[in-house]
Amino acid sequence: MDMQQRIDQFLAAKAFGVAGASTNRDKYGNKVLRCYLQNQLKAVPINPRATTIEGVPCVDSVLALPDEATSLSVITPPKITEQLVEQAMARGIRNIWMQPGAESPQAIAFCEANGINVIADGSCLLVVLRYHEAH
Repeated sequence: MDMQQRIDQFLAAKAFGVAGASTNRDKYGNKVLRCYLQNQLKAVPINPRATTIEGVPCVDSVLALPDEATSLSVITPPKITEQLVEQAMARGIRNIWMQPGAESPQAIAFCEANGINVIADGSCLLVVLRYHEAH
């Protein structure tokens, strides 16, 4: 598959997990969540310390995502990404988009070895979905 096909497959999900979702609007984990919402897409923030982010109820782990969340955006440090991809596979998630800075060679190799559609080439969801900062 070429990168556009990988992205199209990722975006075909009914809902999207956002690992690294943050209550801080300056952080990319918050911007990715808002980007989904701006595009009228269902997103589920993953944050063990928050109950809601941007008015959306949080879950505390990848394993707690609803069944309809088959794609996962990852905005975490690489060491955390490596743990998340294993949880995502256990949860049945088939598409993982590692945002720039979240990539890890081990996590990418794990996804490829397990048949998970992985986007980790520096493509940014905020660019692809034309995110704009609301004032």
